[in-house]
Amino acid sequence: MQSQLTVRLPEDLDREVSSAAKRLRLKRSDIVRLALEQFLHEPRAREEQSPYGKVKHLVGAVESGVSDLGSGHREHLVKRIRRHG
Repeated sequence: MQSQLTVRLPEDLDREVSSAAKRLRLKRSDIVRLALEQFLHEPRAREEQSPYGKVKHLVGAVESGVSDLGSGHREHLVKRIRRHG
């Protein structure tokens, strides 16, 4: 059994749907149905990544040459400031 859904679209989106329907020779409802199916079946397209997820490929990609930079960062900063200050 099919159900009906009424949706109000902003004018610009309505024009885009109409244009796509004309270009693809489909009904406007087919375009909306295809867009909904794609949205619902592609989780990466609709789920926002966490801040870590956006940069995880960068973690460990750069080396500073300082072996204890994480644990001794304050000391390294103070030393650097004194040298250039």
